[in-house]
Amino acid sequence: MESLGKFYKGKKVLITGHTGFKGSWLAIWLHSIGAEVIGVALDPYSAKDNYVLSKIGEKIKADIRADIRDEKKIKTIFDQYQPEIVFHLAAQPLVRHSYEFPVETYQTNVMGTINVLEAIRATGSVRVGVMITSDKCYENKEQIWGYRENEAMGGYDPYSSSKGASEIAISSWRNSYFNPNQYDKHGKSIASVRAGNVIGGGDWAKDRIIPDCIKAIETGKPIDIRSPKAIRPWQHVLDPLSGYMLLAKRMWENPNRFCEGWNFGPKSDSIATVWEVASKLIEFYGLGILKDSSDPNAYHEAMLLMLDINKAKFLIEWEPKWKIDKTLMMTVDWYKRYATMDVYKLCIEQIHEYNKS
Repeated sequence: MESLGKFYKGKKVLITGHTGFKGSWLAIWLHSIGAEVIGVALDPYSAKDNYVLSKIGEKIKADIRADIRDEKKIKTIFDQYQPEIVFHLAAQPLVRHSYEFPVETYQTNVMGTINVLEAIRATGSVRVGVMITSDKCYENKEQIWGYRENEAMGGYDPYSSSKGASEIAISSWRNSYFNPNQYDKHGKSIASVRAGNVIGGGDWAKDRIIPDCIKAIETGKPIDIRSPKAIRPWQHVLDPLSGYMLLAKRMWENPNRFCEGWNFGPKSDSIATVWEVASKLIEFYGLGILKDSSDPNAYHEAMLLMLDINKAKFLIEWEPKWKIDKTLMMTVDWYKRYATMDVYKLCIEQIHEYNKS
């Protein structure tokens, strides 16, 4: 992939959700290549999160605590900092949590997204908005081929359906207020992006397979696997982030052509079951015991989900770099070293490794 440093140097980039797993990596990457990063988010999930340990909040231009459900505050932040590019990652990201708190999930994922879109609409400086949703936004039919960007939105559980609803809202705002045929009037290019099961160092969130594995290994407990047969498209966090960053550059250069939906998933050889991924992690870490803890009465989660990435491959010349083994090796490397070294430098080291691939 082409170098992005020249493009992002000096650009004002606002990231919602920069205290989260993906958001912290994006903030680190953009900061390292010279972007002026404005981060807007709630407090991090734990004191061990990548955001906390990397101290990226102390390095970026602005580190702001705000809830995307607060429309007035979000607009005030946009007005104060006048960003040029927006990456919207803030969300309620967990399926099981959405069953317990469906209203919060919808308020955050749907109305929060609309609030960010409205802030973009009200802020003249914004030229590009990349709205991050999820591969679970598609109406999942458990099909054996990957979903394409023009397929129906949907969702069984509140989380997945909230992401489908977010996609519908983004499309509506694009048609109504950011129509590419009227770019000369509004001057904004808006896209939505969907990634697969993103893993990497610094994620400690609840109900995610990698954090669950690492927590169990560090405490000497068996690793409980709730859905051992579930098939997912696994990818290192740097893969989709590279796609988001490249897409934003393409949108800046050609705003009418790329303002639509995009998939940034892994190649088919990185699609595997949860049990297979956990087994590989144990192999690379050198510790751990798996335990099948599947519950027939558990909340429904999709068993099979894949993305078709040909559109990104052919139209913006993006491809994932790391296959599943490399992805897991780099993830294990982070968790083995985070306690004994400068985590910001560790992340930069992995970003450099990715760029050389």
